[in-house]
Amino acid sequence: MGGGSIILEVDGIEFSYKSIKALKNVKFKVKGGEITAILGPNGSGKSTLLKCIARILKPKKGAILIEKNNLLNLDSNEVAKMVGYVPQNSNGNYMTVFDALLLGRKPHIKWNVSEKDVEIVSRVLRLMNLEKYALRYTNQLSGGELQKVIVGRALVQEPKLLLLDEPTSNLDPKNQIEIMKIIRDVSKSQNIASILVMHDLNLALRFSDKFLILRNGEILAEGDKRIITPENLREVYGVEVDIIEYNGLPIVVPKDVSNCSSFERTCVDTPVLNAKKVETTISNC
Repeated sequence: MGGGSIILEVDGIEFSYKSIKALKNVKFKVKGGEITAILGPNGSGKSTLLKCIARILKPKKGAILIEKNNLLNLDSNEVAKMVGYVPQNSNGNYMTVFDALLLGRKPHIKWNVSEKDVEIVSRVLRLMNLEKYALRYTNQLSGGELQKVIVGRALVQEPKLLLLDEPTSNLDPKNQIEIMKIIRDVSKSQNIASILVMHDLNLALRFSDKFLILRNGEILAEGDKRIITPENLREVYGVEVDIIEYNGLPIVVPKDVSNCSSFERTCVDTPVLNAKKVETTISNC
């Protein structure tokens, strides 16, 4: 796991949709430079947890601390300076890629766009390999290109905490790997605490330091790769799996692909169902 200091502390938060408890006494910490994957079936509270941390939803109980500052007591602009949030579904507005990224600097801009703002946007354009698209309109981009813009917009905020809800959904394997490499490299180099909601267990295992497994709004297990066990996955997804090792990388293999239930997306998307694809994916990482 990451060796930095604690950036985020979630302390006993609870949230309900009317009479339905979506989160129950959730507690965990994330260090700077650490990537935490939130796993669990649909309806387990993953996206709700991310939205509570981003202050989109207000928890009924508990505290959310970033470097000891309680987010629930800060104004929206201060929160936006510290937290970059990438939602599950984002549509590009009709603007250039450069302007879309510049929007992420809004919490820092006082009167006019500064030279520093432009430099940061230019740096993120290079980082995301988007320089050649800088003056292209976002509605002209492919799904993978647009996802890079959306992640880049969060990065130009210079956040201490990066929250991403299924950042690789609907992307092809090449773009999945590229996005995850960027998130990993930026998190490590800039000491950002990153939390990702993930459905693809094998992608999560490849790039994450820490895991939270949610079930019915509660943390079933928390820790490093050692908590990704056949027993825990059976309990939370209701599916029998094997965990094998390939070139030092743990890989989850569903035993019965025809009966995936809530595990369906992982079963369908997982690269281990095609041995050649496994070898290609891992060698590219």
